[in-house]
Amino acid sequence: MKPGMTRRLLACAAVVAGLVGASVAPAAAATLKMAWAQDATGLDPHKQTAFSSIRLLELVYEPLVRLNGDLKVVPALATEWTFAPDARTLTFKLDPKAKFHNGQPVTAADVKASFTRILDQATGAVARANYASIASIDTPDDHTVVFNLSQPDVPLLTAMGSVNAAILPASEIAAGKIGTAAVGSGPFKLESWEPNAREVLKANADWAGGKVGVDGIDIKVLPDENAILAALRAKQVDFALLNDPLVATLVPKVAGLTLNRKPVLSYHVLQLNPSRKPMTELAVRQAISCAIDRKDVLDTALLGEGEITGPLTMPQYRSHPKTLFCYSRDLAKARKLMADAGYANGFSATVIAATGEPPTAAAEAQVIQSQLKEIGIKLDIKLMELNVYVDTWLKGDFDMAVALNGGRADPYSMYNRYWTKAGNLQKVANYIDDTLDDLMQKGRVETDPAKRKDIFSAFDKHLAEVSPWIWLYTGYAYTAQQQNVQGFLPTPDGSLFGLSAVSLK
Repeated sequence: MKPGMTRRLLACAAVVAGLVGASVAPAAAATLKMAWAQDATGLDPHKQTAFSSIRLLELVYEPLVRLNGDLKVVPALATEWTFAPDARTLTFKLDPKAKFHNGQPVTAADVKASFTRILDQATGAVARANYASIASIDTPDDHTVVFNLSQPDVPLLTAMGSVNAAILPASEIAAGKIGTAAVGSGPFKLESWEPNAREVLKANADWAGGKVGVDGIDIKVLPDENAILAALRAKQVDFALLNDPLVATLVPKVAGLTLNRKPVLSYHVLQLNPSRKPMTELAVRQAISCAIDRKDVLDTALLGEGEITGPLTMPQYRSHPKTLFCYSRDLAKARKLMADAGYANGFSATVIAATGEPPTAAAEAQVIQSQLKEIGIKLDIKLMELNVYVDTWLKGDFDMAVALNGGRADPYSMYNRYWTKAGNLQKVANYIDDTLDDLMQKGRVETDPAKRKDIFSAFDKHLAEVSPWIWLYTGYAYTAQQQNVQGFLPTPDGSLFGLSAVSLK
């Protein structure tokens, strides 16, 4: 075991042991006292990629639809929808009771303005590529929206279930206020935000989704998850989002606390930059894939709290790792590939990692550094604050990056922004070939589920073989709660939207 891991385990254990007998008055029943380690990096739902931002904004903003715990599409701002038989027209009926936090009704004009903003390249919307098939938007009345598509687009409905497709007030868009204020239609209003310190949410009494179970949520940002565990033990906190498995696995050892542990679609990955030498060479990228012992990284950095994965993480499309290129470590093959590419003596590179998201990033980077050293790659680790990391990542300004990226229920909406020629995050991926683009386009228009599975199975295998990134594993979403917190249901996308149904008993 690495010395750093030993210190973290001892620190976690000390927190639990040292708090025996601690007593602090429990929180007021009407307000959920919550804590997390990483704060949001911004308030614009169309532009945020950090998990910490998404977790906050999905409580404040709403898309047209959302995904439930079974990854099925269910109503949000839209009460019903109809896909035309040729999959070229998608019509939504809006909930007439839906209102924004400023009291204005949610109308078809707001939906049109929101998607017009998303599709405007100048916006920098992170999921823009998911909606590129939208040719025009009709609004025949205040509660009807018709999306006319340039081609059949089967995954479009699922893609609309993300907070990156949140519906914003047209008036706020016109005023240029998006990102400076948070005017959504969701179950909670953002009353105040002290970056890296605290968020105060108040229940939206006019929420069309029904009555919210608590009066509000008071969120504290505690960067050390050991401190979060201590606050839970002392009953200063009712509910907490945990990211570090070293801390999360200690929760069941504390009387009165419950750990929610849910497999998620998000994935840990070593991103290579195939636009930079020597990662331009296929053999070098494949050598790196062959040199990585994914199970060792998983066991060392995450205590084995996860499952090795290829690119596709959703259950209905996921491939068995044994069917993918070099998922069993093969140093002899890695060294031969390096020699074939002209790098028998290795090379030097830098890998970037964020502090805090995920909290295991530094440990993952250290294990990968040790493993790649065995084939002559000297890897320097550069740790960055999350906001700096995100900016650097979006620019594609790295040799390699340790990342935790979000998953989606559909392969196309999960990956088209990276692995299609029109993808708006091609600058991050820095790799595309005709096979990837062709398979993605075929999967986009195919309506037969069995045929779609075959298409994306081929996509999965090809992407693993050309190795622009080295997929490692999926993990778990962890939340911890007191016994008086009832009604929270975790979901595979890691959403905290379920807090809208929580009550304190």
